[in-house]
Amino acid sequence: MEIRAGLSHALGAAQTALERAQQEETAAVAHWERVSGAATTRRRKLAAARDERIREIDTWHDTELAALAGAAAAAADRAAPGAAGELWHSWEPTPLNRAAELRVGRLLLPEAPVPHPERTRRPDGPWAGAPGATRDSEPEPAPLADEAPPEVPALVRLLDHGHIVVSGDQRIGDDVVAGLLLRALGTSAPGAVQLVGYDPEHLGGGLAGFAPLAPAGVLTFAGPQDLGPLLDGLVGHVRRINETVLAGEYTSLRELHAATRRRPEPWRVAVLLGAGELSKHERSQLDRLLRSGAACGVHLVIRGLAVEPVPGVEFITAAPGDRARVSGAGDLPVRLDPGPLPTVLTATCRQIAEAVAAGPAPVALDSLLPEAGTEWRESSSAALTAPLGDSPQGARVLVTLSDYPPHALIAGPSGTGKTNFIYAWMGALAARYSPAELAFYLLDFKEGVSFARFAPGRRDPSWLPHVRLVGVNVNTDREFGLALLRFLSGELRRRADAAKQHEVTNLAELRAEDPEGVWPRIVAVVDEFQVLLSGRDAVAAEAVDLLEDLARRGRSQGIHLILASQDVSGIEALWGRPALVAQFSLRIALPRARRVLAETNMAADSLPRYHAVVNADSGAAEANRVVRVPAAGDRDQWSALQHRLWRRRPPEQGPPRLFDGDVVPRLAESPDFRGLRPSESPAAPIALLGETIDVTARSARTVLRRAPGRNIAVLGTRLDEACAVLATAGRSLAAQFTPEGARFSVVCLDPDARAAAEALHARIPECGWYDGENVDWLLEDAAAEATAAWPADRPHFILIYAADALPGGRAAAEQLRTVLRQGPERRLHVLGWWRGAGLLRDSLGGHASRTDAIGAWVALDVHGSELSPYYPGAGAPNWYPRPWRALHFDRSVHRGAEVIIPYGTS
Repeated sequence: MEIRAGLSHALGAAQTALERAQQEETAAVAHWERVSGAATTRRRKLAAARDERIREIDTWHDTELAALAGAAAAAADRAAPGAAGELWHSWEPTPLNRAAELRVGRLLLPEAPVPHPERTRRPDGPWAGAPGATRDSEPEPAPLADEAPPEVPALVRLLDHGHIVVSGDQRIGDDVVAGLLLRALGTSAPGAVQLVGYDPEHLGGGLAGFAPLAPAGVLTFAGPQDLGPLLDGLVGHVRRINETVLAGEYTSLRELHAATRRRPEPWRVAVLLGAGELSKHERSQLDRLLRSGAACGVHLVIRGLAVEPVPGVEFITAAPGDRARVSGAGDLPVRLDPGPLPTVLTATCRQIAEAVAAGPAPVALDSLLPEAGTEWRESSSAALTAPLGDSPQGARVLVTLSDYPPHALIAGPSGTGKTNFIYAWMGALAARYSPAELAFYLLDFKEGVSFARFAPGRRDPSWLPHVRLVGVNVNTDREFGLALLRFLSGELRRRADAAKQHEVTNLAELRAEDPEGVWPRIVAVVDEFQVLLSGRDAVAAEAVDLLEDLARRGRSQGIHLILASQDVSGIEALWGRPALVAQFSLRIALPRARRVLAETNMAADSLPRYHAVVNADSGAAEANRVVRVPAAGDRDQWSALQHRLWRRRPPEQGPPRLFDGDVVPRLAESPDFRGLRPSESPAAPIALLGETIDVTARSARTVLRRAPGRNIAVLGTRLDEACAVLATAGRSLAAQFTPEGARFSVVCLDPDARAAAEALHARIPECGWYDGENVDWLLEDAAAEATAAWPADRPHFILIYAADALPGGRAAAEQLRTVLRQGPERRLHVLGWWRGAGLLRDSLGGHASRTDAIGAWVALDVHGSELSPYYPGAGAPNWYPRPWRALHFDRSVHRGAEVIIPYGTS
C-alpha cells in the first residue's frame, strides 16, 4: 500500500511536472516564434532603410557631381572667354584686355546621371545636401531630366604664364599647336602676339596656315641651322626687358600691365617643331628661356623635343579618343579638339595682317592723365612737363616746355594725326596745371573747327578752362594771326616791365617775388602757321618780326609757341631766318614728315600710325625719342575730361574768346555796343562800324567830334554789307542819345536798299525819312545849317543810302559838298554809302578836289589802288576784297587801315 501510495504520488508528481514542462515548452515555442518574427521584420526594415539610404547617397553624389561639373564649366568660361574657349564652328577673334587660358579639348569627368526632376534637395528630410548634413538656406532644385551634363573644357596657360610641350601623335599634335596659336592670336590685339617658327623637318610646312601673317611681320621663320641664333636672340630679348622695361620695379610684364594698364611689349611665341639633338649651348639657352622667359613675354610651344618637367611648363600628350592627357588636369582623361578649320585660320590671319599693316590701335587718352581727383597739382613756375605717350620700350615719354626747349615745331602730312597729337598734349597739360598756371591761345588756319570744341557751343556749353582764345576758319583772315602775335608781344612787354620792377630775369623769379600776381605760362598753338607767313606783304613781314621777337625773348617770361604744319619745306619766310628757326629746338615729326628734323635724320619715314618722333635737340638724330600717341580726338573721351575740368574752374573764369572766320558777328553781342548808354549831349559820339579782327573782340569805331572831316563814307557795291555798316553806325549813335538829344535823317536813293533803310528808320525814334522825292528839302536845310554862324543845338546825323545817286543836278551836289566840308564843325555829320571810290571823288568835286572832307571810310569790294586818294602818303593800302570783310581807315587815329567784319543785319 505504501508502495502503491508512493508510486501514485510519484505518478502524480511526474504528470504535474510533465504538464508544467509542456506548458513551458508551449511558452518557449511561442516566444521563439515571436522573436523569430520580430527578427525577420527587423531585417526587412533594415534592408529597406539601407536601400533608401543608398539611393539618397547616389542621388546626392549624382547631383553634387553635376553641380561640380557645372561650376567647373562656368569657371572655365570665365578663364577662357570668347575666342579663348569658343568651339571652332562658331569661333571668331575677340581681343581681350588680359591674357586668357586657352582651350585644347574637353575633360572627361566621371559620368554624373542627371537626377529626376522630382528629386530636389529637401531641408527638412534626412538628407539636405550631403549625407548626415543639414542646410539652413533654401535648397536649389536639381536639374531637369532632359538637361545634358555640362561640358568642361580642358584649358592650358600660355601668354603671361608659361610654356607648352606637346608630345604623342604627330598629326593630332600639329592640330593642338595650330589651335593654341590661333586662340592666342584671336584673344589679343593685332600685332600683340609675334610668332617665330622653327620647323626643320617640314621647312615651315607645319605653320603653313599662318603664312598670311608673314608679310605683316607677325610671323617669321628661322632656318634649319638657326636654332642657336634664335634662342640667343630670345635670351637677349629677355635680358633687355629685365634691364630697360621692368628695371627692377616690376617682376613681370603681367605685373606691369596690372599696375599701369600698359603693355609696352608684344608677346613673343617661339614655335619649335622638332630640333633633333641639342648642343650644350642650345640646351642651356633653352633652359634659361623655360625658367625666365614667361615673365618677359617670351613663350615656347614645343613639339618633338624632350623637356624636363619644370614649373610653368604645361605638358600635353596627344592621342586619339580618350587617351590624351594634359598635365594640369591630373589623371583625368582629355578628348582633344580637332584643329581649326582652314578657312577660319586663313581668314583670321589675313584679318590680323591687314590690321597690323594699318598700324597699331592707339591707347586711350586716360593713359596720359593723372588719377581722378589729383588734377591741377603741378606748378608751372619753372616749366611745363607732361607725358605724351609710351616709348617702344614701355617707358613714359615726358615733354617739357621751359627755358630750354622753349618752343616746339610740329610737322606731319595730312592724315598722320597732327591734330590728335595737339589734343593729347593739351589734355596732358590741362589735367596737371590749373588755369592759374597755364593759359592756351589757339589758332587754326586751315578750314575747319579743330579747336572749336574748347569753346562753348550750342550742343555743349562747357569749355576748357585754360583756353583764353580760340580762332578757327581763319585761313582768309591772316590779320587775326597777326593780332594774336601783337597781343602776345604786348603781354611780353608787360611781363618784362614787371620783371624789371622786381629786379628779376625770368618767370620763376617773378612769381617768387610777386606771389599775388597772376603769371601763368602761356602756350600759343598755331596750326598751319605757314598761311600767316605766306606772301610777300606787310602782314607776313610784321608776323615774322613778331615771331622772332617772341621766340627769342618769350622763353624767359613763360610764353611758348607751338607751330604746326603739314609741310614746312616751302616756308621761305621761316627758313630764311635761321635765328628764328633755331629757337624752336623742340621738334616733333609725325609719320613721313619732312625737314622738321635734321636733314640726315630720317626717323619719321618708318613711323607707324599714332607714333611720333620727339626731339628736343633741334632734330639731331641722337636725340630722337619715339612715342606712341594715344587717341585724343575721340569727342566722348575728350568731353569727359573737359567736363571734369570745367566743373572745377574758378568762379571768375569766363569762357574764351571764340573767333570763327565763317561766322558773321552780331551787333547785339558786341561788348562795346552793350556798353553804350543814352546821354543828353555826349561830347564826342562814337559810330561803331564792325568788329575788328583782333584778340579782344572790340568794335571798329570812328569818333564824330566837332572837327573838319568827321564824316564817314562806305565804298563799294555790296548792298548787304554796305547797309549793315550804315545800320551799325546809326544804331550805335542812336544808343548814345535820348530821343530829343540828336536828330537823325535817313535818305534812301537806291530801291534795292529800301528795306534795309526802312528797318533802320524804324529802330531810331523821331527819325526823318527822305528819298528822291523830298531829299532836296533835307539838303537845303542841311546846307543852311552847315553855313550858319553858330552850331546847332543838337547833333544831326544824315545817313545816305547810295549818295552817288543824289538827284537835283549840280545844285544838289554843291549842297552835299557844303555839308561834307562845313557840317562837322557845326555838329552835322554825313554817313553815306557811295557805290565806288570814283563816285565819291565826283561827289567831292572831281579828281582835283580835296578828299579831307571824308575823315573816315569803310571800303568793301574796292581794290586798294582805288583808295590811294583817301590814304595818307603816296602809296595805297594793301587790300584785296573778300566776302563780308571791309577795310576801315580813320585819318585822325590810324597809321594804316584795319580789316573789320561788318556786323550782320539780323
